[in-house]
Amino acid sequence: MKKTSIKAKELSASSRIAGFDEVVSCYTEEEALSEAKRCLQCKDPTCIAGCPVEIDIKKFIVQITRKDYKGAYFTIREKNNFPSICGRVCPAEYQCRKTCVLTKKGSPFASEKAIDIHFLERFAGDWGMKHCSPQFNVVEGRVPARGKLKSAKVAVVGSGPAGLCCAGELARHGVKVVIFETLHAPGGVLRYGIPPFRLPRDVLDFEINYLKKLGVEIVPNFVVGKIKSLDELFAEGFSAVFLGLGAGAPSFMGIPGENLCNIYSANEFLTRVNLMGAYKFPEYHTPVNIGKKTIVIGGGNTAMDAARVALRLQRLNNIKPNVNIFYRRTENEMPARKPEIEHAKEEGINFRFLVQPAEFIGDKEGYVKKIRCLACKLGEPDSSGRRRPLPIKGSEFEESCDIAIIAVGLKANQVLTGVTPRLTLDKYKDIKVNPQTMETSMRCVYAGGDIVGGEGTVIEAMGMAKKAAAAIIAKLA
Repeated sequence: MKKTSIKAKELSASSRIAGFDEVVSCYTEEEALSEAKRCLQCKDPTCIAGCPVEIDIKKFIVQITRKDYKGAYFTIREKNNFPSICGRVCPAEYQCRKTCVLTKKGSPFASEKAIDIHFLERFAGDWGMKHCSPQFNVVEGRVPARGKLKSAKVAVVGSGPAGLCCAGELARHGVKVVIFETLHAPGGVLRYGIPPFRLPRDVLDFEINYLKKLGVEIVPNFVVGKIKSLDELFAEGFSAVFLGLGAGAPSFMGIPGENLCNIYSANEFLTRVNLMGAYKFPEYHTPVNIGKKTIVIGGGNTAMDAARVALRLQRLNNIKPNVNIFYRRTENEMPARKPEIEHAKEEGINFRFLVQPAEFIGDKEGYVKKIRCLACKLGEPDSSGRRRPLPIKGSEFEESCDIAIIAVGLKANQVLTGVTPRLTLDKYKDIKVNPQTMETSMRCVYAGGDIVGGEGTVIEAMGMAKKAAAAIIAKLA
């Protein structure tokens, strides 16, 4: 048995920064079989407990070893609505792979590397996309409707991973679902936040079309809280509402000069490029400013995405790439996935650690030209468990920049919650729920995803959505 996992092939750094093609390739059949055969088929598969939706990982991997790819595909779909998506974007190293027995300390297999479960999931998911039509998936996945569910109608607000997952679960049980989406295209953060080189749009569109085949109706350009209230939705005959609002409002640092021109929130920057096609301007009518020197502030996955997008925009516009990430802690404390950090480094992005921005400086026309920073050192751990960055007095320095992108987190958008006082919120303005049912303080109104407890992973949002869907089905049946 091989001691280490099979590394998926990747585009070379020089070729991938020339466009938005997918960077990481899917396993070939030979690679998938070789990796699947490394699985020990544990009597007690701890990897399943590490998955927020509890996919039967042991079962689908053994099905791959038997070349039963259809079986593996539908085993995954029993618990995970979007295998090809999660196989690409799930932080498996912190979830299922972390609990794989091959990574456990004291195990006789401790020297071996955990099974690359996410790559196997992607292999099965991509096989299903290629060989199983959406109509075939619908027939295989549907649960016969029973009782009052046949006439039930549920509104889902938001079409991100939580909203799409909840809609799919309900539709499979015969419930009529209408998704109300604020933007002009469904997908939420999967579409506006994640670049195509990590999540190709045909993969996302396949899963959304699957929901449409199940009978889910998607209404775009519809802002619940502005166009209609929750009470009005109930008055129109909806039996329940699921809120998958996400965390769509950007956070800022509150430092002088932050409102200068050519300073973007990462949320706006990525939305312009990923959703509105700014990287294909003027074919698409959304422009985006491209600088000769870009500084991205932050250390999460969003910061990595923003930096890698900015680098590609420079290359596509024949500008010598010069993109820099400023982070106030060290690389060890960065919340971004290690593969994303490594990809950014390979592509030529510069990292500056232990740096805290203090002020942006602009020219007479109001455009950013410099950033003033302080050097930091690490102190005691804060509430996040990471060592707190402490600015060093007298360490001020300046760096030139003509584009700055702020990626220091997202928070709840209050368009709906701000006009719905019966929804109980926590101190961060996220929605409070019953953790067993995901029901909010309003009867028959449920919530999940980033609007509950702040930013999380795609699969964590889906886990909450599945729990809410089960509670809705139990209440309506």
